[in-house]
Amino acid sequence: MQITIALTKGRILKETLPLLAVAGIEPVEDISASRKLLFDTNRSDVRLLVLRGSDVPTYVQFGAADLGVAGKDTLLEHGGDGLYEPLDLGIAACRLMTAGIVGVTPKEGRIRVATKYINIARRFYAEQGRQVDLIKLYGAMELAPIMALADEIVDIVDTGNTLKANGLEARDVIADVSSRIIVNKAAMKMKHQPIQQIVEGLRKAVG
Repeated sequence: MQITIALTKGRILKETLPLLAVAGIEPVEDISASRKLLFDTNRSDVRLLVLRGSDVPTYVQFGAADLGVAGKDTLLEHGGDGLYEPLDLGIAACRLMTAGIVGVTPKEGRIRVATKYINIARRFYAEQGRQVDLIKLYGAMELAPIMALADEIVDIVDTGNTLKANGLEARDVIADVSSRIIVNKAAMKMKHQPIQQIVEGLRKAVG
C-alpha cells in the first residue's frame, strides 16, 4: 500500500527531513541537489512529493497525497476541508501579523491592506469591525506601505528584521504559525495503520 507524503519546499523541507529520518523515512537521493519533484525513499511503500507550500493542502485534500507538511498560515488561508491535522511539528515557527510604517498611527475608517493571505486578512479585519480593501501581492510585501499602495500589510514575521530594514513595524498578531502534519480524511480510513504509524513516528521525533 503506497503512502505519498507532500512536503513544502524551502525552510520547512529542511526542518522536516531530519524528523522523517528519526521516524525511519529517508529519501534515497539528495532532494536539495535534484530538480525532481517526486522521490523514492528507503521504504518501498513511501514516496515524497516536493511542492510549493500553497499547493500542499490541495494535493492532500484531493487525495493526490495521503499526508502533507504545511505551515499553519497556509492551512488557515486554504481552509481545512477534507483534512485532519493530527500533529504540530513545532518547526518553522513564526507569527502572522499586521504591519505598517513606523510611528504612523493606523488610519480610522476604511484602509487598504496588501497581502497574499486574502482569506485570513478578510476574516481578521471583519472580526475587528474594520472595513478594508484587500490587494493581493505575492512578494515584497514591505514595499506596499512605503510606495503608498497600502496602509498596512498582513505577512509572516520571523525576526522582524525585514520589517525594520524597510521602515515598518509589526502591529497585531493574527496567529502563531508552525508546521503541521495534515492527512487526507479518506486516506486515514483506507490506509489507517500505515498512516498512523508514520504520524506516531513523527510524534516521537518531535519529542
